[in-house]
Amino acid sequence: MGLFLSRNIADFVFSSLFSKKNGGNFIPMQIQDVVSLVSRTGRHMQRYDKGCRQVVGCVPYRFRKIEQSSSLEELEVLVISSQKGQGMLFPKGGWEIDESIEDAAKRETLEEAGVIGHLGVSICKTNPKSVQLNFHRIASIYSSIVFMYLQSRLGMWRYKSKSHGTVHEGYMFPLLVQQQLDLWPEQSARKRQWMSVAEAREACQNWWMREALEKLVCLQQAGEETKCT
Repeated sequence: MGLFLSRNIADFVFSSLFSKKNGGNFIPMQIQDVVSLVSRTGRHMQRYDKGCRQVVGCVPYRFRKIEQSSSLEELEVLVISSQKGQGMLFPKGGWEIDESIEDAAKRETLEEAGVIGHLGVSICKTNPKSVQLNFHRIASIYSSIVFMYLQSRLGMWRYKSKSHGTVHEGYMFPLLVQQQLDLWPEQSARKRQWMSVAEAREACQNWWMREALEKLVCLQQAGEETKCT
């Protein structure tokens, strides 16, 4: 599915997530208060490759502290209900001809799950307060990176559509959630729920999405083993 937005508004939504106000401090834009997003239907803008419909989506994720007093964190993923009410899945939809694959993945995730974030696997976290914007100490910025990302694309899977019986190519990305909106286009048609990886394995109805989840887990664990200090 797509979003019916003017080019100027679309650029604003996806590239201007922060505004500089109050003496140079960056504050999040309240996107849901700025523009009303409306889903559009139809496949006249859809991409096809040798008869295969091109589909893109994300595995939205975050890290939750296991205990308040502990530094240990648990990986959680966001799943949404199917429009037909049969099981849970990750947000995905058609890649359209007027957008990049990355923009399509973020658009579909915003439309179906109502979240915004960064594409990629987070492997290194430090205290944001340690970042000193001192132009005479540029090296300190690079040694205090808040997030490091690896391999933004999880992979591509060929699968057969249950509703149309045609072969689709599904591309999946990891998306580290930065903002969860109260209002989003498909909130009346879908439910969303944060789950542990184990819970999502059981709930997700699509085999290829479960494989994408496993790829995210493997990449994140590999990153933990080589975490920067």
